[in-house]
Amino acid sequence: METKVLTRYFYRLFKEEFELQEQLAIYLNLLINVVVTLLLAYVIYKVLRVFSENVVHRLASKSKTQFDDFLVKNKTFLHLSNLLTVNFISFLIPFILVDFPSFEVYAEKLVGLLTVVFVITLLRSILLTFKDFLKTIESLKDKPVESYIQVFMIVVWLIGIVIIFSIITDRSLTKLFTGLGALSAVLLLVFKDTILGFVASIQVSVNDTVRLGDWITMEKYGADGDVFEINLASVKVRNFDNTITTIPTYYLISDSFKNWRGMSQSGGRRIKRAVLIKASSIQFLNPDEISEFKNIQLISDYVNKRSSEINSHNERLNADKSVLINGRNLTNFGLFRKYVDEYLKQNPAVNKDMMVMSRQLAPTPNGIPLEIYAFSQDKIWKNYEHIMADIFDHILASIPYFKLEVFEYPTGKDLHIKLKK
Repeated sequence: METKVLTRYFYRLFKEEFELQEQLAIYLNLLINVVVTLLLAYVIYKVLRVFSENVVHRLASKSKTQFDDFLVKNKTFLHLSNLLTVNFISFLIPFILVDFPSFEVYAEKLVGLLTVVFVITLLRSILLTFKDFLKTIESLKDKPVESYIQVFMIVVWLIGIVIIFSIITDRSLTKLFTGLGALSAVLLLVFKDTILGFVASIQVSVNDTVRLGDWITMEKYGADGDVFEINLASVKVRNFDNTITTIPTYYLISDSFKNWRGMSQSGGRRIKRAVLIKASSIQFLNPDEISEFKNIQLISDYVNKRSSEINSHNERLNADKSVLINGRNLTNFGLFRKYVDEYLKQNPAVNKDMMVMSRQLAPTPNGIPLEIYAFSQDKIWKNYEHIMADIFDHILASIPYFKLEVFEYPTGKDLHIKLKK
């Protein structure tokens, strides 16, 4: 009652002291009340904001937990100040518009709409705070937390929109939510991608298919890089050429892709590459040539032992060695394979606890492939490439020592030299 008397103070002043017309006194009283209310609301807003920026921020910076720091970062206290200011205005509306009951309805609707919007922004800042805080927990760092936060935000916005519609139309929330049930089929169609994304996010998280930081390859979408964001609608991959590929989250469970996490967590990164040896350069070795190979340290013991075994075998068979093909023989290609095996075993960059071998593949029109199959100790891409290059540099440089040749197509220079001869 006292507040209503106070809000009519200027009306009485203009009516009794200045003897203005009643209608004019009422409008001037309303104008002054509105201005005073807005000024008071602004003062309250500034006080709350100063309190938030000075006291609350200082307390947050001194506390041990990071949660309040994230509240500050996401401007939660600022949104709370907005909400409290609007509530203050809402409290004064019946007193300000005491002479205008028809305006009071529209003013309360406007303030109600602002209240809903500020509540949604406040809840959004709190959800973002939870997202940032959960990412600091070690066990949740690589989980798609953002997807679940987005689902909560969608629910909050849907409820907010229904409440706003209820305020505008003056219909009860019960009737509106009942009506939404009838529109469920339409809602499912509209939010189909969102629902699929949410289900996919859960399956990705539960099945541990993809984590933040995983290196994945999905050729269909041109993705080859590290996952840096998993949200409700998409997975973002930063490719190694610094481009960004966006993949719908649902496709991570409906399409195939390659996740290199297993390699990263294993003891090495696979080296699987072949050298093509010219078939015509492969030959049996005579005793003089075998003696030369005994000087190669990595295979000297093997050559001695193997040649002794072969000689004993040939003597038992009484093989005619005047023709080299008779009996058992060493070949330059066989010795080269053994050399490559020994070289890989003594290479410190190769993981000896995993598979290490060189193997001959099926002949091709371009030569005989000698494939190196091993695992590098270092799994970092750049270092891995250097290790593999060093290994093949050595292998390519070693081939002529075994009187072998690498297959390669002739160049124009080769043809020119051949024609000159």
